[in-house]
Amino acid sequence: MLGKTLVKIFSVTVFLLGTSLAANAADGVIKLGVHGAHTGDLAGYGIPSLNAAQLVVNDLNARGGIGGKQVVIVAQDDQCRPDLSTNAASKLISEDVKIVMGPTCSGATKAVMPMYTSKKVIVVSPSATAPDLTQDKKFPYFFRTTPSDDAQARTGVDFSLDVLGAKKVAILHDKGDYGKGYAEFVRQFLKEDGRATEVFFDGITPGQVDYSTVVKKIQRSGADTLVFGGYYPEASKIVSQMKKLGMTTHFVSEDGVKTESFITLADKDSEGVYASSSRDYSDLAMTQKAFADHQKQYNAAPGQFFVQAYAATQALLAAVEKAGGVDDADAIAKILREEYVETSLGKIRFDAIGDMEGSGFSMYRVEGGKFVDKKFEKK
Repeated sequence: MLGKTLVKIFSVTVFLLGTSLAANAADGVIKLGVHGAHTGDLAGYGIPSLNAAQLVVNDLNARGGIGGKQVVIVAQDDQCRPDLSTNAASKLISEDVKIVMGPTCSGATKAVMPMYTSKKVIVVSPSATAPDLTQDKKFPYFFRTTPSDDAQARTGVDFSLDVLGAKKVAILHDKGDYGKGYAEFVRQFLKEDGRATEVFFDGITPGQVDYSTVVKKIQRSGADTLVFGGYYPEASKIVSQMKKLGMTTHFVSEDGVKTESFITLADKDSEGVYASSSRDYSDLAMTQKAFADHQKQYNAAPGQFFVQAYAATQALLAAVEKAGGVDDADAIAKILREEYVETSLGKIRFDAIGDMEGSGFSMYRVEGGKFVDKKFEKK
């Protein structure tokens, strides 16, 4: 299923690149860079964002664009790899792109923000959650429509303690900026709380076929709850190997796992897995329209971070319109921080360091092959 999706998406990406290159030679267009994982193992995150941007641009162009100018997408793929991310950023900068929606992953974002900042490129990510991207205050032109890892780790810890009643917690991560950062915050918050004991903490190498050795160590640790920081390809293998060993240990993770691709890979072994993600916005009329448009355009339901990417694109282009174009980065940044805009995440703006105001997490559980927000009550 994932392979078919990537074939379909690759053709979309090539089309977008061809469109943007043709528009490069034309006057009177506004270029929107879409920087993210459009191929590779983590395309399940980047493609929904690319699709979201295209749908927003379609609607905007149908209404006359921005100041009479059409918006064209310049898509660059980084596979969530820092080395490819710097290449992608260099290409966008060389094409004089001044506004970017993305990148997808924290490590890839950290690799390029010094480049984008030096060129005053406005960046709005739907999914890069590393706290220091905003909290270090080094990147005044960076914004995001998803909460940071520390907030998500707090959600995971509170849920594990208050709802699952965890007493012995194992913590596992994938050694990456995103997964390890999340895991270290989990470790910190567990220690500060004091109600549960950490019985295991370690990292795995992404891309391996077999994680049975580390899974057996977790089993021997006596953990009643495993908290995992990382992405769905590794998570799917870990939960399947846990089920083979007959483990009843709760599996709690984050939005790197809360994706349909995880359920596809883990199949029936995904049942009962918990993963945090942004709250459900499907009750909003604008979000419902976005979902319907995606179904019509791509004949599929949108994936993880689609709503966040849709809102990121809406907010970014609305700020460009109010600023009168893409040339004044400081004006665009000021508008993003000070003025509310209606989006698929509701009415939003960003705080002084670039985080979206009022964002938060829910905890979801896989039931019947779907992630369901159960709105659990504390014990």
